[in-house]
Amino acid sequence: MRHVRRRPIPQQPQGYDDGYGVPYDGGDNAYSTGQVYGSPSGPGGGGYGGPGEPPAYGRPAPDWRRRLKVGSITVLVLALGVSIGTYFWADSKMRREVDLAKVIDRPEEGDCTTYLIVGSDSREGLSAEDRKRLRTGSAEGKRTDSMMILAACGSGNTMISLPRDSDVEIPSFVGSESGKTFPAQGRRVKLNAAYAEDGPELLVRTVEHNTGLRIDHYAEIGFAGFANIVDSLGGVELDIPKAFKDEKSGADFQAGTQTLNGEQALAFVRTRYAFAGSDLDRTKNQQKFLAALANQAATPGTILNPFRLYPTLGSGLDTLIVDQDMSLFDLAEMFFAMKSVNGGDGTSMNMPISGSRGGNLVWDKEKVSQLMEQIKNDEKVTVTAG
Repeated sequence: MRHVRRRPIPQQPQGYDDGYGVPYDGGDNAYSTGQVYGSPSGPGGGGYGGPGEPPAYGRPAPDWRRRLKVGSITVLVLALGVSIGTYFWADSKMRREVDLAKVIDRPEEGDCTTYLIVGSDSREGLSAEDRKRLRTGSAEGKRTDSMMILAACGSGNTMISLPRDSDVEIPSFVGSESGKTFPAQGRRVKLNAAYAEDGPELLVRTVEHNTGLRIDHYAEIGFAGFANIVDSLGGVELDIPKAFKDEKSGADFQAGTQTLNGEQALAFVRTRYAFAGSDLDRTKNQQKFLAALANQAATPGTILNPFRLYPTLGSGLDTLIVDQDMSLFDLAEMFFAMKSVNGGDGTSMNMPISGSRGGNLVWDKEKVSQLMEQIKNDEKVTVTAG
């Protein structure tokens, strides 16, 4: 029988790995013991060198702590970017058209921040169909439909309606367009006549002259903007204690809690002929609705929801006219102050009235003086309209 000489198997260096995670021992049994393709080869099994040691191949275990940290930073940066972008977008849309620097002989600043909030009957932005639907009429130009002072104070916020038929004196003033100085002539007119004569600057001058209170900021919105804001919020919920109807404004309301759309809201705040107190009752409804509007606008459901926030800001800021120094922070303070009044943390009232003169409502001088002093000194308001 022919002797066959076997070639010696070359010896590999100690610790050589055959490429499959199995140490090669130089024998023939490396492939016959089942220790291939990652099969257990030791106490750790699965190609591991031992319990708790990482695998010799494949991806390392994910670092969830690091991923969570990076994810949180990313979300924070995105949120900050959106907030900054929203701020500058909204700030660019504000119509800063009122120059309070043109107002002369102003009272000293008080301890509260005061706003003169005006609702005008401007038809700007309304089509002929809108005017018919909202029953605004077709008069050109604009007049004040409502006026109120909002005082944001540490002692509590106060909202005071100024009836447009209030009997006031027109003081000396500088024309907003002409720059000409008009001396005082002792003229007594309805308050809304000041706005009709020379716009927001003369209205502020007249309010300051007749109250002794300095107005820090001015905000005005027309019919279209008012209705659009209400609709962008999905309506405003309001409790109407007594049913009323008015053909001129289009109001037709039943008693009870209900959600008003833009058209209904405009009818609600404009109605006066359906009430015994006429304009005085109307101003109470205007305060009530504005407070409810602010209460709904300044909620997390609106502020944190971009699908509601952007339409609300867009519809409101396009038609909101403010003074040149008004910032978004001032505007937010105004809304939150109105919201607090609605929540019972402030005072809502009409300007105290003592009687009438030639169809004009005469303010109660003693009460008005006391009321303005309490606001100037940031004291709790104790005066009532009576």
